[in-house]
Amino acid sequence: MSSIQIPFTTIGLLILSNVFMTFAWYGHLKFKSEPLLTVILVCWGIALLEYCFQVPANRIGHGYFSAVELKTIQEVITLSVFAVFSIWYLGEPIHWNHVVGFVFIALGTFFIFHKG
Repeated sequence: MSSIQIPFTTIGLLILSNVFMTFAWYGHLKFKSEPLLTVILVCWGIALLEYCFQVPANRIGHGYFSAVELKTIQEVITLSVFAVFSIWYLGEPIHWNHVVGFVFIALGTFFIFHKG
């Protein structure tokens, strides 16, 4: 794989992974009347799909990105996916203080990737 494809492939796989992860971790909140064991088993199945994208993303991306950079990319994607999920799926708004927190995390990301 060419070095130009690695970041796009890695980030694409991480986005897919995080969509599944978010549904596995938080999707069940709309189904509170379902038995807990059922919810756990369904979430495990969804989490397996998440791992099917997460593991290759890290394998492909490591070397081009450091492990710290991969984790940082994953966390930024997680927050981005979760913000959309929270609004769209759960119907919970994002408030100004959430945005400020996300900005601080983005600032931390700048320092993680800053060379020099």
